[in-house]
Amino acid sequence: MRNIFIAFLLMNVVGSYAQTKNLALENNISSSELSKPKLVVGIMIDHMRWDYLYRYKNRYSSNGFNRLMNEGFSCENTLIPYTPTATACGHASVYTGSVPAINGIASNNWWDMKEHKYVYCCDDKNVIGVGSNTIKGMMSPRNMVTNTITDELRLATNFKSKVIGISMKDRGSILPAGHSANAAYWYDEEKGIFISSSFYMKELPQWVKDFNAKNWADKFYAEGWQTLYPINTYTMSTKDDNDFERTNWLDVEKPIFPYNFSKFIGKDYTKFWYMPQAITYTFEMSKAAIAAEQLGKNNVTDFLAISISSTDYMAHTFGPNSIEAEDMYLRLDKDLATFLEHLDNTIGKGNYLVFLTADHGGPHIPNFLNEHNLPAGSMPLKNIVKELNKTIHKKFGVKNAIAFQTYYNISLNYASIDSAKVDVGKIKEFIIQKLENTEGVYRAIDKKKIETSGLQSTIKERLLNGNYPYRSGDIQVIPLPQWMRDTPKGTDHSLWNAYDAHIPLVWYGWGINKGNTHRETYITDIAATIAALLKIQMPNGCVGQVITEVIK
Repeated sequence: MRNIFIAFLLMNVVGSYAQTKNLALENNISSSELSKPKLVVGIMIDHMRWDYLYRYKNRYSSNGFNRLMNEGFSCENTLIPYTPTATACGHASVYTGSVPAINGIASNNWWDMKEHKYVYCCDDKNVIGVGSNTIKGMMSPRNMVTNTITDELRLATNFKSKVIGISMKDRGSILPAGHSANAAYWYDEEKGIFISSSFYMKELPQWVKDFNAKNWADKFYAEGWQTLYPINTYTMSTKDDNDFERTNWLDVEKPIFPYNFSKFIGKDYTKFWYMPQAITYTFEMSKAAIAAEQLGKNNVTDFLAISISSTDYMAHTFGPNSIEAEDMYLRLDKDLATFLEHLDNTIGKGNYLVFLTADHGGPHIPNFLNEHNLPAGSMPLKNIVKELNKTIHKKFGVKNAIAFQTYYNISLNYASIDSAKVDVGKIKEFIIQKLENTEGVYRAIDKKKIETSGLQSTIKERLLNGNYPYRSGDIQVIPLPQWMRDTPKGTDHSLWNAYDAHIPLVWYGWGINKGNTHRETYITDIAATIAALLKIQMPNGCVGQVITEVIK
């Protein structure tokens, strides 16, 4: 019996070795090199709700989202454990494995209470644009105080690994690429091209110049945006013409197909953000980077961080129940399938690791929900703040007591309050009382009293995880579910609720099991899991846990 067992064991060992050797021979690499992937590709879909994986599943091809789901591993209950669920926070969290309270990316923008000034998350006045002379190039990751999994990869390989970030949004490429990246590229809407900054390089590589010379935006403007299939087949969407969808951002009379962009050719490149072809543009730039930088041809693992931005602009404008949403995701699926095929052909199937996730989700448009008797609403927070400032000036003699508000965070003007010799506690109490008497507001909280606020534990934890000193404001407004700020048309995001906090997370390729889990996982677990897969250190602010089920 013992001899039979040993023979069986030897057969399995030999078979496993043969499999590994054959895989190596098929892809022209030695079997020893299969211990790590040649390339890691992070794909973030801005504003992608988790349920989009299933909502259009029957219309997706077999080679895009369905390929990832059927052949990879899906974490079905991945949540964002902080607020605000904003773009910069999401990108920073995925790659740092951390939360805003630690990595310092408290929002897309904030009021710096130390410097008494407005700050954009990637602002850096010490750098200049490369490829453009506009302010769009004055960006870097310096406001992010922790490092990233991409930084740790560079450290682990003595900076031999190449790391490149690509996105239409600057924050979508810069924050994932990290502090030590070889490059990050983003879209300059004034020029209609990809640019970078002097933080990374002195001059754009020739391949980027050649890519920009193709005038992609004008080419796609000439195409316009029509539905991919006959419009009457879009049965998972509401009718095309709705007065709760935005028109002003796209400069159209009605939010209906087809969309003609030809009038913007050579003039206005801001409208390109809203086109599904901008997704194609981002993937084409990624393909160009793989070829020119020889990503995946290194003797160590390289990393390409991609973020798709157009899905966010579409969602803010038309909402998740629109034909525009359905069409954009069907087109995204085709682009994703083409890109995965490109990775098969250039890197080799089985040699690369992909994860796909989102920076946040997004709710339905309030007026759309109201049409179906569902509770929802919009509060004019900007106007409320203006009126509060006027009232405080009259009552307390303090000018501009509220310096700034963003993503339901209100920052006080301490210089103005101190000069008027008014107790800041009284100002806070007055603001909180007024806000809590506002329709649609559930609670308004003094951020220094979150722990003793009496809030439900999940909400409390998410507020604490999002609260970075001097950047997160003084008072937090918490709306009722499905209530949003300043959205009489279109939709928004950044709250703790499931529609914003429940995101997709799908793993595929090298080292990945096939299957899924419905246990709670978190956006912060992504970096920890990549670190485990690559056998490198976690980022220095990481609080995530390894998702062990993912690893083969």
